[in-house]
Amino acid sequence: MELWFAVCGGLAALLVAAWAVRMLNWAFWKPRRLDRALRSQGLKGSSYRPISGDLKDFVRLTEEARGKPMPFSHAILPRVSPFFERAAEAHGKQNKVTFHWMGPNPRAVIADPDQIREVLADKTGEIGKATTSHLFKYFIGGVLIQEGEKWAKHRKILNPAFHIEKLKRMLPVFFACCDVLVNRWDEMAAKGEEIDVFDEFQSLTGDVISRSAFGSNFEEGRKIFQLHNEQTVLIAGSLPYAHIPGYRFLPTRTNTRMKAIDKEVKGILLSIIKKREESMKLGTANNDDLLDLLLESNLQHLREHGNAGLTTDEVVDECKLFYFAGQETTSLLLTWMMVVLSMHQDWQERAREEVLRAFGKEKPTFDSLSHLKTVTMILNEVLRLYSPAAGIQRQVLKSTKIGGVVYPPGVVLFLSILQVHHDPDLWGKDVDEFKPERFAEGMYMASEKNAFFPFGSGHRICIGQNFALLEAKLALCLILQRFSFDLSPSYAHAPDFVLTLKPQHGAPIRLRRI
Repeated sequence: MELWFAVCGGLAALLVAAWAVRMLNWAFWKPRRLDRALRSQGLKGSSYRPISGDLKDFVRLTEEARGKPMPFSHAILPRVSPFFERAAEAHGKQNKVTFHWMGPNPRAVIADPDQIREVLADKTGEIGKATTSHLFKYFIGGVLIQEGEKWAKHRKILNPAFHIEKLKRMLPVFFACCDVLVNRWDEMAAKGEEIDVFDEFQSLTGDVISRSAFGSNFEEGRKIFQLHNEQTVLIAGSLPYAHIPGYRFLPTRTNTRMKAIDKEVKGILLSIIKKREESMKLGTANNDDLLDLLLESNLQHLREHGNAGLTTDEVVDECKLFYFAGQETTSLLLTWMMVVLSMHQDWQERAREEVLRAFGKEKPTFDSLSHLKTVTMILNEVLRLYSPAAGIQRQVLKSTKIGGVVYPPGVVLFLSILQVHHDPDLWGKDVDEFKPERFAEGMYMASEKNAFFPFGSGHRICIGQNFALLEAKLALCLILQRFSFDLSPSYAHAPDFVLTLKPQHGAPIRLRRI
């Protein structure tokens, strides 16, 4: 018996020692090795502080910035990205690269367009998607987080659903949803009511994605939209704790609710998918919405390649991604366009003149929407100044050389799109001014080094960009046909990053019928 206890005690001691060594490597030894590797090549950054890294400073500076009033200005970096701005001033203005620590992981912030393209063009397998926080898996997945052959398969199956000819067929859905919106606004404008366009566009784009993705099942789609919004708030509140090992397993109220929402969303999606698969077997599917197009493309892939298509769980993940990407990006683009055009009445009038010249009061057509030069310039300039996402994150999997620096495995690369879009070296001294004429000759001629990345770049450029731009153009055209607008006196200019760039206090607008 004594021998048995001795053996058990020895094994327990070995396990504790192994765990201790692993924790020491995670919290101390590995971060210090990575720190030396980066500094030895001339990169500058903050000093490593065990376990928490720069997280406390990141949260503190962000909260301080959120609590201060901001003038009506498009120079938003000090408010929405104060930590990155301070780091760039201290360490990285010359070479456009600096690094800091999110927990025990070094994150290199790259704000050079050439290096960003180099990272996004990588096909060697040396750079992959950053290890996705378990939090984000609650509402994104699918093609966005896949790699290698699996990504190629997902992208190939998804491509037909987002082909330009398929999008043309969705224009009536877009129009019907937008028409409901402007008719409601017409009644509110007649009563002199202010309208918070942030809330309105959240509802509009949720309705559009519900109908265009799920067609006849749009009521169930609306339920997913409501759950998605609740999940986004919960995730944003949990981000400061995401790096703590094991935190996700604690039975906190937030963790419990996030898991319950995820389970409910999956249940709704599985029910919709099962109904559609039955319709396809019976030959009653209409192939007019994204889900039908996705399932049809997946079936075709199975016929051609055997049992190698998307699983049901993978289809669920793609549907969750439809919501986050399809609803969030377009609603924010429309919100900031309304805010910016309220600030710049001359450009609002120029856009309206172009729309009325092209369509009068008639329904816009697909082909004519693509010929609206002024509206397109405005849209691009708003995407530059108020990029929905701050950047793109990647993980170094094998030692790789970027811009002359060899990054060892374990380094996270943050491609700082917002900093690039506000860089005076690339856009000129008037970088923080609203000047749509920058894009008069197209996106590629608008800046030095082709520094415009609203939807990423390379082979992984956002598959849904045409969907988002078409919806935004149509909605703006219908609004300009019916209304002029300006900012409410209650509007407080407060861009704020909570997963994406939102107006912290909403976006109240005053409408006038024309």
